[in-house]
Amino acid sequence: MSQNQRTIGGPITFSGKGLHTGELVTMTVNPAPADSGIVFRRIDLKGAPEVAALAHNVCDTSRGTTIKSGKAKVATIEHILSALWTMGVDNATIDIDAPETPIMDGSAREYAAEIERVGTIEQDAPRNYFSVEEEFCFEIAKKGVKVVISPAEEYSVDVIVDYNSEVVGRQHFRYDSSVSYPEAIAPCRTFVFLHEIELLLKLGLIKGGSVESAIVVVEKPISDSTKKRICKVFGKDDIAVERGYLNHQRLRFDDEIARHKLLDILGDLALLGRRIKGHVEALRPGHYANTQMAAQLENKISDK
Repeated sequence: MSQNQRTIGGPITFSGKGLHTGELVTMTVNPAPADSGIVFRRIDLKGAPEVAALAHNVCDTSRGTTIKSGKAKVATIEHILSALWTMGVDNATIDIDAPETPIMDGSAREYAAEIERVGTIEQDAPRNYFSVEEEFCFEIAKKGVKVVISPAEEYSVDVIVDYNSEVVGRQHFRYDSSVSYPEAIAPCRTFVFLHEIELLLKLGLIKGGSVESAIVVVEKPISDSTKKRICKVFGKDDIAVERGYLNHQRLRFDDEIARHKLLDILGDLALLGRRIKGHVEALRPGHYANTQMAAQLENKISDK
């Protein structure tokens, strides 16, 4: 990867529904000057207030990462950040006309494809790096969550997931410079366990969810009344609910769950605003753990 900063080669626009709000949204990623970082601009609000994609702006991690600065708030930013940052974009201004990014098909595939289409442009400024010189760890022992970053010459991330699920099993995937993000990681969709859906709805989440934008893991049979409620949520007359994946969904990869968790952590750690030289090992990572690790590193930088 180039040692100079890069921006996107031209504007790219995406439209769809927000996963949790269900609101229609149009989002345009624009080129930006060197040293500006990745910034969201809420063009639907008076004065088009901005919020930088940085760890200290994280305000919520309920099934997604939300950032806020003043009146500007943007939710579920991890997928577009993952695609931009991992594909080499250091600087971009993202115009968005709603409080949440579009979920698309639950992955970053369309984001990656559009970034590839317009390409990136090298800028006349060196990249900012954070070289890991000591081990950093964030752990939630009772949940089996642990994220560790240790010294290494290059950036790499190992993700391991194990939810004690016979359907999902134990999965592992690794990202390093030899892995093609658009081919191996970007196509991997978000997921949810069927038994979590009603709780998420009670919390006011997944209003824009569908069987086209998420993998739904089914571990045991459900009642007819629950099945009817699930059909209503997804706008279907009927759905197949058998052990495995809802509606006989076919996975894009056998380890798609782990790969999606890797997609997420690549986006969340981009909130450091600097490229990392170090190795990340993440066991059952989630947005809270990921962003807490990014905040630790951000605090380390500010202390220097």
